[in-house]
Amino acid sequence: MRQSSKSSRFLSVLAAALWLVLVVVPASAQVPMNPSAPQTYRVRHGDTLWDIAGRFLRDPWRWSEIWEANRKIPNPNRIYPGDELTLSYVNGRPRVRSNRGGGTRYEGGMRVVKLSPRVRVESLENEVPMIPIGAVAPFMSRTYVAETNEIDKAPYVVGFPDEHIVAGLHDSIYVRSIRSARVDNFEVLRPGEPYKDPDTGEILGYEALYVANARLERTGDPAKLHVLRLEKEIAIGDRVIPAVNDTPLRNFFPEPAPAGLKGKIISVVNGVSQIGQFNTVVINRGKRDGLKVGSVLETFRGGFLRRDEVKTGAANWDWRSESPLDTEFWYGNFKFNRWIENEPDPNAPLPLHQGYRQQDTKFVAPFERSGILLVFRVFDRISLALVMRATNVIHVKDTVAAPRG
Repeated sequence: MRQSSKSSRFLSVLAAALWLVLVVVPASAQVPMNPSAPQTYRVRHGDTLWDIAGRFLRDPWRWSEIWEANRKIPNPNRIYPGDELTLSYVNGRPRVRSNRGGGTRYEGGMRVVKLSPRVRVESLENEVPMIPIGAVAPFMSRTYVAETNEIDKAPYVVGFPDEHIVAGLHDSIYVRSIRSARVDNFEVLRPGEPYKDPDTGEILGYEALYVANARLERTGDPAKLHVLRLEKEIAIGDRVIPAVNDTPLRNFFPEPAPAGLKGKIISVVNGVSQIGQFNTVVINRGKRDGLKVGSVLETFRGGFLRRDEVKTGAANWDWRSESPLDTEFWYGNFKFNRWIENEPDPNAPLPLHQGYRQQDTKFVAPFERSGILLVFRVFDRISLALVMRATNVIHVKDTVAAPRG
């Protein structure tokens, strides 16, 4: 009987411990919360889902794990300015719900608003986007990565009316050899350098910078096009291809890139030297590596050699201890290694000079997190990603990897 009582107490303690492990620990281990997460938050104009998620979570891309919409709302993925979000815990797990009241109605996931004094109903498509769409919109429907060098063979700008040097908005341009009017909307692109894998040297694609949109006015060789939209002035030699009618990017839920994936930043769009928040970068991984729109990657700075200031003497140099009689005075950070014989004359009777080797005066800098990337356009071997967070300066050739838990 005593043994049974001990066993019961043991089982009770064990059950309590398991409850703590299964209920309390996962709430923090599985979805790390922002220490300053608010109990309630009212959505404002200009917010993005990423910003809102960051208020509640340490890792904003895990928003879908805690987001729980009001069951009365047909489309739970939509959040609107004015909605009140409430943080609560269910069985120890965090949940954020949207509280929409005040008589507001929703049809098909869209808010319905009655306007007065004219009595009519309008649906508003102004839900909060996942990311600042304006930062990536110029790259979504433009061919910024050509997967082959075929763009070099496309029709090209050969000149301008009135012998202009460049063309601007609403100007006309002459383009070699467009003989069909089946397509009348074109993009003007400027071929750039090939994108190369920094590790293998393999060509992954070709840079193709968007310049303008133009409408066909007259076929021929040359054909005549009218410039409708301009990003930069059109120059002779720019290529012309049919416009791509991609569906505009609206909302999507981010998710971590495939576990174990690693790559590098190989370029930054628009040529800035130091990469920061909302810059667009090109990485050497794409569809074949499992990336898709919404994939999240972390950036890391490190893995390169740095000078050991102590061993080189730069950090603790004592000028009083050195003299011209010391080897270190003349040879600096080098150490005597051997006598070099037979140089330059093999018949010389004595060694002519000493050989020195450099001391171990460098170390490998550890990898440190520097930012978060969100992939918004994917090609076979290359992806475009937006810098969502930059805790340090990010550079071309920095490492990217799937986020750790």
